[in-house]
Amino acid sequence: MAKNKILVPEAREQLNQLKTNVMKEKGYHVDENHPENIKYEIAREQNIPLKKGYNGQLTSEQAGKIGGPIGGNMVKEMIKMAQQQLQK
Repeated sequence: MAKNKILVPEAREQLNQLKTNVMKEKGYHVDENHPENIKYEIAREQNIPLKKGYNGQLTSEQAGKIGGPIGGNMVKEMIKMAQQQLQK
């Protein structure tokens, strides 16, 4: 399984924890050992046929409907955290 390339590889664990926390707050069941699997739950909700392995049959719109809620909610949380730090 390919991992998203992040600028600071050492931050992967913290990003996974953020993903876990944010998506749990949104009411999703997240396996803390495999937070990347939340994409399958979101795909099921959207009736998108995401499967493990190659998913080249998905349109970019379908992929966006899966990744958008995850990344979007993570970005919103990071902005909120940054605003809180600026207030201190």
